[in-house]
Amino acid sequence: MPRSPAPGRAPEVRMPHNESAAPQPQGEVVASVAYERGERAHDVPIEGIKSYTCQDENLLWIGLRNPGEELLRRVADDLGIKPKARDEMLETHRRPKIIDFGSCVLIVAVTVEVEQDRPVFGETQIVIGRGYLVTVRRGATASHSQLRERLESAPDLLRRGSDYVASELLDLLIDRYVAAAAKLESVVEGAEQKLMIRGAKDSDIRKLYRQRRDLLRIHTVIAPLAEICRRLATMDMSTVDANARPYFAVVADRVLRVDELINALREALAFAFEASLMIAQTQQNDITRRLAAWAAILAVPTAVAGIYGMNFEFMPELKTHWGYPVTLGAIATACGVLYWRFRKAGWL
Repeated sequence: MPRSPAPGRAPEVRMPHNESAAPQPQGEVVASVAYERGERAHDVPIEGIKSYTCQDENLLWIGLRNPGEELLRRVADDLGIKPKARDEMLETHRRPKIIDFGSCVLIVAVTVEVEQDRPVFGETQIVIGRGYLVTVRRGATASHSQLRERLESAPDLLRRGSDYVASELLDLLIDRYVAAAAKLESVVEGAEQKLMIRGAKDSDIRKLYRQRRDLLRIHTVIAPLAEICRRLATMDMSTVDANARPYFAVVADRVLRVDELINALREALAFAFEASLMIAQTQQNDITRRLAAWAAILAVPTAVAGIYGMNFEFMPELKTHWGYPVTLGAIATACGVLYWRFRKAGWL
């Protein structure tokens, strides 16, 4: 399959597209299209996949969404996919992985979407074969129609083969990782403001733990994808051309940057929680100092009143005319001096 040299990623040709307004395909088969020399030739029905012959510079791109076991087995058998690869496609995966079966390469990526401030995980399988590409989506709501339209508007890109289209699919997943991280970043900023303004309450601590747990789960499903792309960029695989490897290296770098962003959000939540604890501890210390200062001030009249309340017959100034005012004045003076000292020390 002839390919053009690719020292870096090809410039993207963006087409105006409103994915939310586009009608979503119904059923399990999203698309089954044959491309000849990068141009869209015709749709290939699932029943006719077995009779379709792949030639040079031709590509059969099949997209499946939540397919049943029977349909997936049929597509794999008609494309000549080995039983081990077919059985792996039938499995549901929770972690990214890559398996080279010789005649095809299976890439499993986990999708991340944010709904109601919580991540929702799905699965996207990409099977790279000679002259064909199969994508299987499970649990992911976002489609690949935008990428398909963009590549169809640039036939030179589709002529590069299924491995190049696979790199573009992975790059599209990274774009959605970035979009999910942006939504979660606003959630983290809101949590930081609450923690800094009103401190950490029990409900806030539970919510903070859940958010950090969600970010950790995102990290565990994103981080392995970087190593997968590195393998595609460096290892010799039968269905991945040498000219397509630099594209996977660029995708690997993007994965690492998104993973760093997710880790930064986790650290931001940890720092915000620590800061709220320090603020709460400072407030508690301030309250403790205030209570201690007032206790010391109130100890003076309490002690004097306790002494004069013992009802001894012979006590200082007990029968003096000015004894009571002098005693009250002494108490007030002592309390005033203590208040001034505590106020000066910042305890009141």
